[in-house]
Amino acid sequence: MLYLLKSFEDYLLGNLPVSKSFHPYFEEALGDMLKAGGKRFRPMLLLSVVKAKKPLLIENSFPVALGLEMLHTYSLIHDDLPAMDNADLRRGFETLHKKYDEVTAILVGDALNTQSFNLIANASLHNDIKVDLVKTLSLNGGIDGMIIGQAIDCFFENQKLELGQLEFLHIHKTAKLIAASLKMGAIISEYSKEIQEKLFKFGIDIGLLFQIQDDIIDETKSEEEAGKTTQNDSSKNSFVNLLGLEGALKSADELASNCEKELNSFSNDLKKSLNSLLLEYLYRHKN
Repeated sequence: MLYLLKSFEDYLLGNLPVSKSFHPYFEEALGDMLKAGGKRFRPMLLLSVVKAKKPLLIENSFPVALGLEMLHTYSLIHDDLPAMDNADLRRGFETLHKKYDEVTAILVGDALNTQSFNLIANASLHNDIKVDLVKTLSLNGGIDGMIIGQAIDCFFENQKLELGQLEFLHIHKTAKLIAASLKMGAIISEYSKEIQEKLFKFGIDIGLLFQIQDDIIDETKSEEEAGKTTQNDSSKNSFVNLLGLEGALKSADELASNCEKELNSFSNDLKKSLNSLLLEYLYRHKN
């Protein structure tokens, strides 16, 4: 798995978006948050599914994986803006609106969003597969996924949601893009529709677990430990704010256990490929 991550990192650094103009720093800003690192969790989910069934397609899948990482990174850049979380730190580095200016951060996010679909459209994959990939990413990263989740998150600040509403928020804001990552790997690998949907459902549970864990990290870790702004959720609808820290930890334990059982229900090749990526994350709230 480390080799796969290294190969993807090399591909990413060799294919950063470049805008050729006389702007004094926009070209530099375009690559800043991509070069800053991060877990690369979503592209690695996609590539792990491909590796399990069609390892010869890994190289052809790199543009899709990078497109996924670009779309995720755009969402982080916009999430950090003054109108949203007004965060100072992301991936251990100064956020773009702090380092440059708000206009640059907005436009870099816009550029990464649209470039993600350009990468998929030009990948060396069958056209029918690329159409399905675009459908999946645009649905779950757009108005029926991440965007409506973000809109609800921002609108209901300082208003307490019920647990079902909170889960709806975070399924859309966070979990659907993680679920789409798994499904996109299955689309490339031509798994059956049944397996695609099973992976998508698994991804929803993984995404909810990650959100609960992130809420716990925001409550318990310093900015230096987390690599991003923390203690910033006091007005947000978070699982810690609704359930308390102990309640959130209990929910994370239960969900992690369920995810582990789901993981064990997949075929041996798929389970083995995902295991090497997921096991270090399932119980990270205990670290």
